[in-house]
Order: sequence, then C-alpha cells, then structure tokens
Amino acid sequence: MLLIATLVQYPGVGNASQELKGEHRNALSDVQHHLQQLASELKIDLPAGYPALPTIRKDIETLRRYRILEQRMYRWGYYLGTGAMTWEELQVAFQLLLSQANYQREPKARRICETLEKRLRGANLERKGELFYPVRQQLNRSIVWTDPDEMLETGNVQNTLFYQLDNIEDAILTGKAIEISRFSDPYGSGQIGLVKVWPLQLIHFDIAWYLLYESCQTGQLIIGRMNRYRDYFKLLNPTRSIQQQYDNLQKAHQLLNQGWGLNLGTLVEQQQEIAGTLPFKFVHVRFFYPATNFILEGERRHISQKINSIKDEYGKILYVDYKINLPSRSLNEFMIWVNKYLNLAQVLSPPELMKKHYQSACQMVERYQNYKGDLPL
Repeated sequence: MLLIATLVQYPGVGNASQELKGEHRNALSDVQHHLQQLASELKIDLPAGYPALPTIRKDIETLRRYRILEQRMYRWGYYLGTGAMTWEELQVAFQLLLSQANYQREPKARRICETLEKRLRGANLERKGELFYPVRQQLNRSIVWTDPDEMLETGNVQNTLFYQLDNIEDAILTGKAIEISRFSDPYGSGQIGLVKVWPLQLIHFDIAWYLLYESCQTGQLIIGRMNRYRDYFKLLNPTRSIQQQYDNLQKAHQLLNQGWGLNLGTLVEQQQEIAGTLPFKFVHVRFFYPATNFILEGERRHISQKINSIKDEYGKILYVDYKINLPSRSLNEFMIWVNKYLNLAQVLSPPELMKKHYQSACQMVERYQNYKGDLPL
C-alpha cells in the first residue's frame, strides 16, 4: 500500500535521469527514498533500510501482475495508469494542453507538456503514435510575448506580469489580495499605476492573455491584458475563501455572457446589470450576401440574439436581420465584429449607432478620395 501511495503522490517517481540530493541515483533508489519520506509523513515506523531495493523490485512486479502498472518500461518514472482518466480522456486533455502551450504560449502548460511527453512516450509508442497525434487544436495565437524562458532565449525580455503567473495562480486559489501595476492604457481610460485587486481568473481571448480581477477598493470587475502590467507583484493582507472567489467569478461571467467582448462596464453599470435593473440597447443590423451565409451559421453566437432570413418570392435570401439586446458597454466591441463585413452590413438600430456606422463609412470613402496614389480600377 505504501508503494501504491508513493506512485500516486509522486507521479514520475523513479525517473532515472533525476538527481536526488546532489548524486545520481537509479530508479529504484528514487522510489525507495520517496516511499520512506511518505512513511515518515504518515508517521509509519519502518525498519532501517526498509524496504530494500529487491523488495521494491518484487512489489513492482506484483503491481504489474495485477495490471496496476503496465507491462512496459517506465523510463521516465512510474505512475499509475491515467489517474482519474481513461486513455481516451487523457488523449483529449493532453491535446488541448499541448495546443495551449503551442499557440497561447502559456509557460506552465509548456512545462507540463514537456514532462508528460517524456512520461507518456512509452504509452504513445504502444498506441502507434495515436496518443500524441493532434486531433484537436486551438489556433487562437497570442500576439505578444508570454513565456519568460522563451523571452530570455530569443533576447526579447519584457518586464510584464507574465513573470508572476505562478504567484497569481496561487493568489487566485488561496483567495489572497494582491497589488499590481499597470503601465499601458491604449484606450485612454486613466487606468495607470498601482492597483489592489482580488485576482479571479486567467483568460485567453482571441489574441492575448487577460487577468480578470475585482478591485479591492470598489468591488468593480475588470479584465486587463497581461502585457499591459509591469513585472510587479505584492501580496496583501486580506484573504477570503475559495467560495467567495468563485461567487465573484460567476458574477463576472454573467456580465460576459450578457455582453459582447471583454469590457465589463463601470461599477454602477455592473451592479444594475447583475440586479437585472439595467436597460439594454436593442441593436438591429442587416447583413447582405455573401455575409448572410456566415451570420446564419452562428446559431449560438449570443444568448439573446434573433436571426431572421428575408427571402424573395423564389426562396432566395435577400438579406438577414440580426437582432440583439446588449448593454451599452458592449456596443463598441460589437461594432468591431460588424465592421469586418464592411459594405455587407447596415446598422438600423439604435439611431446613435446607425449614425456612428454611417460616419465611419464616410470617413473611409473620404480617405480613399484624398489618397494621392493610384487606386486600382
């Protein structure tokens, strides 16, 4: 039982390439050391030198016989099966983790993938490469430097909050308030300098990593891009339970689900929206062919949307009306999505958004009219 407990507590124990206490040891010596250490922690008195290496070897063979361990070499350390997962579930989880490491450039995910690839190399060979084959992939790519090790290797060292990822994760899970420092404010909102926050979640959205947090002073929920904060981190005295963390995280995701994009609005807007007293804006956009094909595909683009197809007498789609109720905080980000369809989209409501869209179109035409170069015919 102690051996099984050791393999559960220390997955990868017995990695022959590891060094223990400054000297190179073989795999069974590593297992022996961790087994004795666990016994001490559990206050189990073992005779000196027990269990001997031959005893451990015999016990490992017993575990193989009962298929607790597989009949293969564990060159990169022992572990029991796939823990809480089947092989199929492990394959899906590993692929998603690998995708996060490769495309979202998350440093912890990269380190875990490197370790798992070594531990699972034998299992992958047994399955003829199927375990590591990237059946699923997330191609949303971070456009900024995120991995401190990679920055150092390439000479692109940037003193951003990515250097504090482990500390932030620990603060999230232990309910600790922290102080961080924002140095970039491209939207001109005045959010510069030191802020005291309750960190709630790390989010990768589209092209970058963001930190979702709650202001310690006001309780406002904010999402800030990680690379806009300095490599500065300070733990503060206040702490709260993981349940309190989760409850506030759920409020933030309520706002995300009801809105469009990452702008969560002002504190007053948030309080009213969560209470259900904030009036939303009715937005009506008309899309024309061939954008209609893509709009109709998005049946689950938003929880409050309504999509209507208007057809001619022959059944051909003339245009598609997209209707949605949104908080005012989300209109700018919603229009970023609409604008990618250019002349294939027309805003019909609300009037102020229609005017803004029309003025943007006029400004684009004016830029081309004032262009001094040759325009393609």
